[in-house]
Amino acid sequence: MELDYFSDMHEGPWRAAAVVGISAVVFVAVALLLHRAGIMLLRRIARNRPYTTNAIKYGWRPSQLCMALFALRLVLTGAPENMPLLLPISRINSVLLIICLTWLAIACVNSIKRTITEVNPVDSADNLRARRLLTQTAVLTRSANFIIGLVGLGFVLLTLPGARQFGASLLASAGVAGLVAGIAARPVLGNFIAGLQIAFSQPIRLDDVLIVKGEWGRVERITGTYVVVRIWDERRLIVPLQWFIENPFENWTHTSSSILGTVFLWLDFSVPVPAIRAEFERITHASSRWDQRVCVLHVTDADDRGMQLRLLISAQDSGTAFDLRCEIREAIIAFVAANYPDSLPRLRPVLDAPGPQEQSLGKRATHVADSPAP
Repeated sequence: MELDYFSDMHEGPWRAAAVVGISAVVFVAVALLLHRAGIMLLRRIARNRPYTTNAIKYGWRPSQLCMALFALRLVLTGAPENMPLLLPISRINSVLLIICLTWLAIACVNSIKRTITEVNPVDSADNLRARRLLTQTAVLTRSANFIIGLVGLGFVLLTLPGARQFGASLLASAGVAGLVAGIAARPVLGNFIAGLQIAFSQPIRLDDVLIVKGEWGRVERITGTYVVVRIWDERRLIVPLQWFIENPFENWTHTSSSILGTVFLWLDFSVPVPAIRAEFERITHASSRWDQRVCVLHVTDADDRGMQLRLLISAQDSGTAFDLRCEIREAIIAFVAANYPDSLPRLRPVLDAPGPQEQSLGKRATHVADSPAP
């Protein structure tokens, strides 16, 4: 945009600078008023629409700065060339405009993530679809923000002549330096690609229950380079993203959160199994933790000391299954101790009957012990 009245000024560069400054204030004020009016109009149009509402909320501040800097860019474009500090001010304005546009793009991406999180809560009973969407959103949002930031940094460097020369010299100095940089960047790129694989193939999701390196925990956070697993005792296990692509692990909620739990008991052979089974079924049916799918008792093993009973039950998730197992184990042990105390596990020492020779020796020893001392 050309401002013709700038070219007609002959009073000197500082007078031109003053007029440019006044024009910049007017243009910025008009731009802010237009921005405010546009935001109010969008809010009225986007009422009860979560995606647009969050986009306006997250993008309000960066879009305001973009409008102000764009108005200032129009004024500087039409300013006379003899205005003092025109070139550095113009470059600073260009850099700030690119930074604000990058900020606006990142804010829009984050608003989409926020909306998906609000629309798909994970605190429901069946949250498999929500966890799948949130996992994809979290990983893709970080990847998109990284790419947007990288592109914005590239445009900023392109506006600075010194930075362009520095970038060209780095690209020209290939060879060993390039090889070292490539090797150094390999873990970062590997985790970045692993993050994309996890986002689409989804071997893990947010709030999944995993067994990683022998530890039971839930996926608390998925970043661009690592996964935070919250272990049952409130510790955090930090695992690189690439590890989940290259190593096997257990996922207890990959297709469903429901799970089977087992209780093993060793009892004496004399215990009446039907009575134990009836009591087990009564306790399980009375528990609110049971999901009414599986309730089975089997004798799964026996040795020279007793037999092993396996009590198999089902629950809606692993945490509930653990509590249900503890409840049933405690109740069954109390039932056996109260009703069949002789059926608890015990050792059976075997005493063989003495033979004739041992009996005669025993009698002779008794006779000697009972005889009076001389």
